[in-house]
Amino acid sequence: MATYNFDQLVERKNTNSIKWEYYQDYIPTAPPDALPLWVADMDFLCAEPIVQALRNRVDCQIFGYSNFRTPEYFGAVTGWFKRRFDWVVDNNNIFYSPGVVTAIAVLINILTKPGEGILIQRPVYYPFTNKIEANDRLVVNNPLTYDDGRYSINFIDLEQKIAHHNTKGMILCSPHNPVGLVFSVDELLRMVEICSRHGKWIIADEIHADLIRNGVTHYPLEKIAPHYKEQIISCTSPSKTFNMPGLKISNIIINNPVWQEAWNHLAAECLAISLANPLSIKAVEAAYNEGEEWLAQLKNYIDQNIEFAAAYLGENLPEAHLVYPDGTYLLWIDLNAYCSDQQVLEQLMHDEAKLILDQGYFFGEEGKGFERINAACPRSILEECLSRMTKALLTFNKA
Repeated sequence: MATYNFDQLVERKNTNSIKWEYYQDYIPTAPPDALPLWVADMDFLCAEPIVQALRNRVDCQIFGYSNFRTPEYFGAVTGWFKRRFDWVVDNNNIFYSPGVVTAIAVLINILTKPGEGILIQRPVYYPFTNKIEANDRLVVNNPLTYDDGRYSINFIDLEQKIAHHNTKGMILCSPHNPVGLVFSVDELLRMVEICSRHGKWIIADEIHADLIRNGVTHYPLEKIAPHYKEQIISCTSPSKTFNMPGLKISNIIINNPVWQEAWNHLAAECLAISLANPLSIKAVEAAYNEGEEWLAQLKNYIDQNIEFAAAYLGENLPEAHLVYPDGTYLLWIDLNAYCSDQQVLEQLMHDEAKLILDQGYFFGEEGKGFERINAACPRSILEECLSRMTKALLTFNKA
């Protein structure tokens, strides 16, 4: 059994890294010498079976058009779903997308018309808002309730808004990014029941499904609501799980034959989104067939990073509140006790702390005064980040 060293510092400069080298293209106010813990990719080496599979494919020395619809590929994907979640997925219902966000943009155009509403639950992954608005649809916000340091769903508000004739469906982030909620079976079934009663569809973004705390269980929405699966589209990918988002491959589960035909027309025919690249195909097969030991060790390390962060904040920044994540590798930290002005807080993180984090307001106004920190990094980097943040906030409060 291989032992992976997640404390290893990996040099990511000169690799075209958006996270480490080109962040100013996305965050122009960020300083050039900052420590970046923002975008959700990891600072860990990929599992050796993935790297070896890529080496083997490179040795073929030809990278022509490649078909992912093979028994080997489908066996790897559906085998993973069955082993990890007891979820049986039909090969014919798996569709390729380079990414989940790409898939959501396509699905918005399949399932709605301009001017129609789509429900989301802020503070939530900001590309949901961006893609809804960029496609001239309306954001219908069912804000999560933040009470006593925890988040929950406001089901009364959810039903009132999903019932509106102009709201056509909802995008569910499960596990939830950035707050780290892993929904219970009861919560998921209640959302399905409400949508079913009003005839609304659900897009379930489950990209973080594998990245949950030890002892916590994630339930794929379609798996626990098979009676409604033709109105559920599940967006999955190994990209977050195995730190390979740059390989651009996701598996979108569409059970509705009408939507399958619409996907083939819009994605494959109109937009030419249909062919995975040959390296991605082999990476997925290796990840899902041989990556479980790496993932087990990764999850242990991330759990320890989260415990470390909670202890560090408790000792050094006691008025900060870490919303303890049941899933994802993201820390969602309430800093309103130290700085409630989001603009000032962002400036402090950039100019004083020399940090690039995802600012809370990116995820909706409900996130003001929060910071999202990517904890999928060596502990020494996480400690440096927390130290810089603490020093900047304490200095600001003494001024």
